[in-house]
Parts: sequence; structure tokens; C-alpha cells
Amino acid sequence: QVQLVESGGGLVQAGGSLRLSCAASGKIFSINAMGWYRQAPGKQRELVAKVRRTGTTTYADSVKGRFTISGDDTKNTVYLQMNSLKPEDTDVYYCNADVAQTYGTSYFSYWGQGTQVTVSS
Repeated sequence: QVQLVESGGGLVQAGGSLRLSCAASGKIFSINAMGWYRQAPGKQRELVAKVRRTGTTTYADSVKGRFTISGDDTKNTVYLQMNSLKPEDTDVYYCNADVAQTYGTSYFSYWGQGTQVTVSS
């Protein structure tokens, strides 16, 4: 199986910064993309940022210019640097990875357990 372990969440004042990390481990042949999603209670999970194996990135409009996603292929790890945080960024943040466990198999989506980010005004 594949495990995603997140770290770096917490409480910060508006305007501050946090850095989230997510490390993938287990039976991994290839990772096509890793990213971060967030979800507030009663709302749908939404994409925050994603980085693909090719290096291309995608960001939600609400975080462009403030958040930066990066990956370390040697460690199967993805980072999310969050600057200029706003109270509306308060959510549970989930790591996601599209993983193929063996050669020639399809990519499946795996999720971390979530980490709370709280931004106080």
C-alpha cells in the first residue's frame, strides 16, 4: 500500500506563513502528480495546488501569488509554502498523490489524513 504523511499545519496570524510537507512511502513505482486539497466542514474538497511529474503546476485562483508548491522526486515529497495567509485559508489540508505501484499498472489516487491550518484575524 501507499501512505501519505503530512506535517506542518498549525495556527498562524493573518499575514503569516506556514509550510506543509507530505511524504509518500510504501509500494511506489511511479508518481504522476502530487498536490494539496482543502476542505471546510460541510463543503466540497477543492484543489489548492498540484505539481506533476513533468514539473507543471496548477493553482487555485484564490492562492495564486501567495502559495508555492514544489516537489522532491528523490524523497517522494511535496511541499506547500503558504505566505500572506488569510483567515479564509483556514481549512483541513489534504495531501494527494497519483501513484502506480508497479510497471504497467494504472495510477490510483491516495490521500493523507489531513492537517489543520488555522489563520487568525
